This record gives sequence, C-alpha cells and structure tokens, in this order.
Amino acid sequence: MKKRKLGTLEVSAIGLGCMGFTGAYGGQDEAQSIDTLRRAVDLGVTFFDTAEVYGPYDNEKIVGRALRGVRDKIVIATKFGFRIGAEGAGFDRVTGLDSTPQNVKSVAEASLKRLGVDVIDLFYQHRVDPSVPIEDTVGAMADLVKAGKVRALGLSEANPETIRQAHAVHPIAAVQSEYSLWTRDPEEGVIPTCRELGIGFVPYSPLGRGFLSGQIKSRADLGENDFRINLPRFAEGNLEANLALVAAIQKVAEKRGVTAAQLALAWVLQQGEHIVPIPGARKIGHLEENIRAVELTLDAAEIAGLAAAMENVQGDRYGERQLALLKQN
Repeated sequence: MKKRKLGTLEVSAIGLGCMGFTGAYGGQDEAQSIDTLRRAVDLGVTFFDTAEVYGPYDNEKIVGRALRGVRDKIVIATKFGFRIGAEGAGFDRVTGLDSTPQNVKSVAEASLKRLGVDVIDLFYQHRVDPSVPIEDTVGAMADLVKAGKVRALGLSEANPETIRQAHAVHPIAAVQSEYSLWTRDPEEGVIPTCRELGIGFVPYSPLGRGFLSGQIKSRADLGENDFRINLPRFAEGNLEANLALVAAIQKVAEKRGVTAAQLALAWVLQQGEHIVPIPGARKIGHLEENIRAVELTLDAAEIAGLAAAMENVQGDRYGERQLALLKQN
C-alpha cells in the first residue's frame, strides 16, 4: 500500500471510513464489521475513521475491538462536536453543536475508553461551532496533545478562514470534508488552503455515498433505515437524473477494465498528494475493490472528462437540517 502524510502522521493512501458499520446505511452484524476491519489491515490500510456520533458511541467500540491487536501499525481518527440526546438513533440524536473546551476534553476521555487506547492519533472537530471561538476549541484540543492523549488535530467541514485561525493556534494535521466527482466545493478554497499550509485533506464519501459505484439503480436499492433515502440527491427525480451522469463514469471504467468505484477513487487520489480519501466499505469485497484504486493512473484527458461529465448534479448533498449546521461554519 502506498503511503501519504497528514501533517506528521503517515497513513495508507486510502483509509477506511467506518460510519457504515453502525446504522447509517442500515448497519450489519458486528462480527462482519470486525472481519472487514481486520481484512483492511491485512491489505495494508492503516488509517481508520470513526466518531462518537456514529452509532452513537457503538462505532468506536467496534473499531477498538477489531484493531486492538494491531494498535502499533495503525492510525485511528475520531471526532467530537455534537450534543447527543437520548432519543433516536445515529444523527437523529444530534440536538446541536458543542465545541466548548469542557466538551472537547470530556469526549476525548470517553473516546479513549470506548476505543480501548491510550492515545487518539487524530482528533477532529466534527463541525465548527459558531458559538465557541475556534481559538478556544483548538486551545483545548492542544491541551490534549500536551497531555499525551491526542497526537494530531483535525477539523471537519471548516472553511479556509477557520482553518487558518485554527492552524495559528496549533498545527492542524488534516481537514476532512465531503469531496468526490459529484461534490467539488472544497476545490474553491479548502483544498488550496490545505496545500498552502501543509495540511492533509481527507475526503469523506469519495464515492458519493456509494452512488458513483453504479450499484444503486433506484430508491428500492436503499433499505428503510438507510439515511440516504432522505438526502436530496437520492430523491425521486434527482436520482434518475444523476444516474445518467454516473453512466459516463461506467463507460470510461469499462474501457479501462476497472470498476466505476475504482475510477472515481482514482480521480480523487490524483487531485493531490496531500489527499487521503476514506471510502466506507461494510463488505470485504467492496473493500478489496476500493483498495485497488491506488494502482490506477488516469491521464489528463480522463481526469478532465470525468469532471465535465459530472456537472449538473441534481440535489443538495444534505437535507436542510444538516446544511444548516454547515452554513454556520
């Protein structure tokens, strides 16, 4: 597996987004999740991304149990930043944002216990909290580094100004945002800012929440507990229009003798050496397919052609509630 750098952390060129193991896309048996996580290690994946809100809480426990025997070989990232209520499941339990120094430190302690580790390798603010100065939040995160409880700091869905303000308080190792052939907003400022400051960029949902793989043909392919059913891009009308765009990816993939997922991931990987995508994969077969994207090199015409083919995506990437959290950034 090729390696890339997130600040001072060296990680595999492709990581594994772990959110799907607990509920977001319907969930699955814990034993299957553990098998997939361990297979990822066998394949050379060293970067694993979780968060307290995934589950909530259960995701960190599964990741910790699966990876305990290889702790010295891997990098674990987790996140804080939401107020989590007692009712509902997953993100439905989010009642607001909380990046107060007190919450930063209490979540870190709880995450350490759930993961069963002595130190968190990469600790992200999950969403920027407009009610707390970023300097105060990062100051508390930096205290955790000084205490030996966290190795490196990250931000998720932060804008360029916030990234600069945070980086001035303590070096930021990575910024995480949604980025793929159908979500390219970070190109307008976030990715260049990260490149300038020597910060790694971590695209989540680099396969468009699985849509760019070409495996989702209709809403019937999504389970009733799959949160994508409520995302605008998967709504009736939008989904059908977006399928026509994905057909262009599949056409190029067939010509190259690879899958659409591998092509989409290769496109993301070639946007910069500081970029480390974290596609999710609940099944071992999908994991193995995704990993092989690191071996694929696209030429300039293919890169430009794929980007042009994915213009005019229909629907926002989130519903109104999630978009409201992003707009507070």
